[in-house]
Amino acid sequence: MPPKASRAAFGEALLELAATDDRIVTVDADLSKSTMTIGFAKAHPDRAFNVGIAEANMVGIGAGLALTGKVPFVCSFACFIVGRFETIRMSVAYTDANVKLVGTHAGIAIGEDGYSQMGLEDIACIRALPNIPIIQPGDETETKQAVAYAVGHQGPLYLRLTRQALEPVSPPGYRFQLGKSVVLRAGTDVTILASGGTVSNALDGATRLAAEGVHAEVINAACIKPLDEELILRSAGKTGHVVTVEDHSVAGGLGGAVAELLSEVLPTPLRRLGVSTFGESGDPRGLYAKHGLDPAGIADSVLKFLNR
Repeated sequence: MPPKASRAAFGEALLELAATDDRIVTVDADLSKSTMTIGFAKAHPDRAFNVGIAEANMVGIGAGLALTGKVPFVCSFACFIVGRFETIRMSVAYTDANVKLVGTHAGIAIGEDGYSQMGLEDIACIRALPNIPIIQPGDETETKQAVAYAVGHQGPLYLRLTRQALEPVSPPGYRFQLGKSVVLRAGTDVTILASGGTVSNALDGATRLAAEGVHAEVINAACIKPLDEELILRSAGKTGHVVTVEDHSVAGGLGGAVAELLSEVLPTPLRRLGVSTFGESGDPRGLYAKHGLDPAGIADSVLKFLNR
């Protein structure tokens, strides 16, 4: 299976699912070509609503559609959709509307478009709302299964997707389950938790670490909320050291969620890798390298963390 952006996999899955479920509709804010709902709009023009550059209105319309029995996928760049947090808070979360929020172009890996287009604080915002699960798939297989899950899930949900192509990482026979993570590589010295665009780099980083005699356990934490607490605690108890890797601010994302869990249940040395500054324009690979999210940067951070 060749690499594929999770936004592209989302568009394909949505089109397939919509063929047998006429409850599915899309609401976009002038970005359907980028969010990959354009195929759905062409196939089902009477079920695709483009509201123009009016994201707050988009979220409100989505909530209204949900309350009439539709399953709306409300889509925009992660920074734009969560930029309308107040509307999400009141119209979607507070009413428990069955809205599927989809934020594409997550993180610094969108590259040259720069900080104004980068979703770096979206997980932190949505995590503060009590009833919205957060899913960030690691590859095409997981994305398509997560989209299918989202259709059947009753209540709001946030799906965080990438612009960049993702290498396949899901093991054979993998099945997505909300609140469950999967061990992609077993290890005994350190636990590395990653999601979305950083999963493949975490695996490559683990290969580099193995050459240094460090055996890292790599876990794909696609479900950031709810976390797979059982698996994380079991792995942390085995390795004694935990590193989180995410294309998001180091504050309030996967690292923050794991820190909260460990501090309350199993205090464990933790290193959070992510973005600690504003984003910037640049080559995606170069930006990952600058922020220590490439394989070499992940391996170096782990070695320093372990005093190796």
